Amino acid sequence: MKPVTLATERLVLRPFEPSDAPAVHTACQDPDILRWTTVPSPYGVKDAEQFVGTIVPEGWRDDTTYNFALVSRADGSLVGAMGLVRLARLHTPERQAELGYWTAKEHRGRGHTVEAGRAVVRWAFRDLGVERLEWHAEAGNEGSRAVACKLGFHMEGTLRAKIVREGTRRDAWIGSLLPSDVPGRTAPSGAAGTPVPDTTPYLPYPG
Repeated sequence: MKPVTLATERLVLRPFEPSDAPAVHTACQDPDILRWTTVPSPYGVKDAEQFVGTIVPEGWRDDTTYNFALVSRADGSLVGAMGLVRLARLHTPERQAELGYWTAKEHRGRGHTVEAGRAVVRWAFRDLGVERLEWHAEAGNEGSRAVACKLGFHMEGTLRAKIVREGTRRDAWIGSLLPSDVPGRTAPSGAAGTPVPDTTPYLPYPG
C-alpha cells in the first residue's frame, strides 16, 4: 500500500517521519499510554526511532498496519497516533480491520481523536473496502471506549482473558462498526460523499 495523507478541519493525518521520533518519545512517557497501549515500557528514544523509521514504513509496505501521525494544522505539533491494524483479513472474505489510537496528554479532551477517527473510518470503508471495523481495548480503558462510542462503534461485550500483559491475562472490550452504521458521511477531503453499502450481504441473527 502506498502511504496516503488525509485531512480534517484541524488535523493532517500523514505517515510518521523520522523527524517525529522526539515527539513520539515525549508522548509515550505518559503513564496512561504506557498503561493502556502495547508500546514498550519503559519507552526509550530508540523505541521511538524504530517505530517511525522501521515499523511504520514496513507496515505500509507489507499491508500489515497503516499508521498515521495526527498533526495539528495550527502549530504542527504531534496530537497523537492512529492506525488500522491486524490487516491479515483485509483482503479475505472477512474484509476486516481494527482501529487503534493514542493521544498525547496535552491534546486530550479537545475532540481531536474523534475528528481523526471519522476520517480514517471513512477512508477504510470507502477506499479500502473494509466491511467490519473492530475496536479492542483492555477492559477499564474508559478514555478509548469513549472515543469509540463517539465514532459510532457498537459495544459487543467483554472478551475474557484476551490480553496478556506482564504475565497476566486480562479481559478486553470489543466493539464493531459497519459501513451501514455511517451512511452519508463526507469524504476526508470535504467533498460530498455517498452512503457506503456493505458489498457482502449481512444476515443478522433474529434472536
